[in-house]
Amino acid sequence: MFLEIDRLNLWFNSYNEENQAVRQQVLFDVSLTLAKGQTVALVGESGSGKSITALSILRLLEDSCNISQQGEIRFQDRNVFDLSAEEIRKIRGNRIAMIFQEPMTSLNPVYTIGNQLLEPLRLHRHMANKEAEQEAIRLLARTGIEDPADRLRSYPHQLSGGQRQRVMIAMALACRPALLIADEPTTALDVTIQAQILELIQDIQQEYGMGLLLITHDLAMVRKLASRIYIMQHGRIVESGPAEQIFTAPSDTYTQTLMAAIPKSIKTTTPPGPELLRTDNLHCRFETYGAWVHPFKRKKKIINAVDSVSLTLHKGTTCGIVGESGSGKTTLGMAILKLVHSSGDIFFDGQNIQPWTNRRLRPLRSDMQVIFQDPFSSLSPRFTVHEIVEEGLKIHTPAASREQRYAQVLDTLAEVGLEEEMAFRFPHEFSGGQRQRIAIARAIVLKPKFLVLDEPTSALDVTIQGQIIELLLDLQRKYALTYMFISHDLRVVRALSDYVAVMQHGRIVEAGPAQEIFTSPVQQYTRRLFSAALEF
Repeated sequence: MFLEIDRLNLWFNSYNEENQAVRQQVLFDVSLTLAKGQTVALVGESGSGKSITALSILRLLEDSCNISQQGEIRFQDRNVFDLSAEEIRKIRGNRIAMIFQEPMTSLNPVYTIGNQLLEPLRLHRHMANKEAEQEAIRLLARTGIEDPADRLRSYPHQLSGGQRQRVMIAMALACRPALLIADEPTTALDVTIQAQILELIQDIQQEYGMGLLLITHDLAMVRKLASRIYIMQHGRIVESGPAEQIFTAPSDTYTQTLMAAIPKSIKTTTPPGPELLRTDNLHCRFETYGAWVHPFKRKKKIINAVDSVSLTLHKGTTCGIVGESGSGKTTLGMAILKLVHSSGDIFFDGQNIQPWTNRRLRPLRSDMQVIFQDPFSSLSPRFTVHEIVEEGLKIHTPAASREQRYAQVLDTLAEVGLEEEMAFRFPHEFSGGQRQRIAIARAIVLKPKFLVLDEPTSALDVTIQGQIIELLLDLQRKYALTYMFISHDLRVVRALSDYVAVMQHGRIVEAGPAQEIFTSPVQQYTRRLFSAALEF
């Protein structure tokens, strides 16, 4: 067998406050097989043990924590637990490659994309610098990145979330691995790029006979790609079988819950309230540098990230912003919040806030909040949950006592489904879904009028997605919140939005009531987006 996990049990070893040894078991008799060239999917809720299983295959947990394990993981008839450190290093990134879930935290922020992409080509394929650079450009082009030669000189923070994910995929495929472990490989990608990436992975899989272990919460992707599915819950495999059997006749109750959690309905349109926010002819331009035209001079490029956008949001409604990666969705949200420089008019509550200074804007910040795409990098690792949620109260309600703030923090945590004892934990102690709830709590504790939600469910599995959607809808009904919901997940947009605006190259190409846009889109671009996302 190409890859075989046989009755794998895994414990994390630590010490409690009394300095006594504690063993926490996280995997229970996990068994899984994958044949050469086969695609196997590992599906389950956040915290079920999927990623730990994948990291165990490459023995990536040993250097970061104290673990012990029983069972075997055999790759090409060799037990990876018997390999020396030198032998496993030769396999990592070469014979077995991995696409990690969070590209911003996986890419080194102080090195260019080129430096990081060339490293495996030089190390494992022994290429000279010039040859490695040409191969790196080819890989970036294959993953759908525009101007790949210029992008080699970019740093991770200069790329969008989707572009960073494509770089991670290019790095994983650089050495033509025998086995690719893909941990949420298309989480940050829009639907059309998802289709390109899945087609690319399938092409390379056929070309090199590559095995694929797919870890994802995207059941539509699982149905398209996987021949066999393993369902995990609480560190155990609760059901496995051929993909079609799992989708059409799941036997386990948990699997049935997963299938039922896929967003399918269109939200009943909320009657529009008074106008809360309006943009007129909003522009946002960035200067960047392209190829060298002289030893000491580089060519300037102007990017129109937001181009002549006029948009109106009504109180208590949700406006979904959809479009491909790099279409300007996030920049539009940041421009409205005045977190990036822009031109044009921004009216909030009847006042044009565009010319306002940062000092004048400060009291308004409590009414305009944002939930970012990646909760792990947007939450301070040095603050407890209580400190994170309380920070805004300290700034905007200085007259409140410490006890009043504490009570308000606990009430807000309860509203988002978190318990009181969680208030004094740190972000790394939570799952992805719990971290997103913390981010929501931080935003709503100030009772804002307007919330920008930038891909708030992209990193979550379907059951947690469903819970977050219900939570956002409940909060909206309770507080008459107005949402700008930015997402490439069109099923979630359809379940949440009253109105939809479709963006392409910084412009809104189509907009209208959600039901109208989803049932009878006019633009060819919109139809292409929807056909790529909603066929399952």
